[in-house]
Amino acid sequence: MDSLKWTDTLEIALELLENHPELDPRYIRFTDLHAWVLALSNFADDPHRSNEKILEAIQMAWIEEADLD
Repeated sequence: MDSLKWTDTLEIALELLENHPELDPRYIRFTDLHAWVLALSNFADDPHRSNEKILEAIQMAWIEEADLD
């Protein structure tokens, strides 16, 4: 399994969906999202490289993959 970077938004979203199936990604805080990404076993990027735009992209991909309709 390759290591994930902040730019791997879809792959991160899929990992989060698998690791947190009980969560509704529409109602998460970016501080929590940041922590969950850092906790992924295959995440290997600088924690300080994230920003609101990246976290929002991860959240949007997670929402799309969760199929919450």
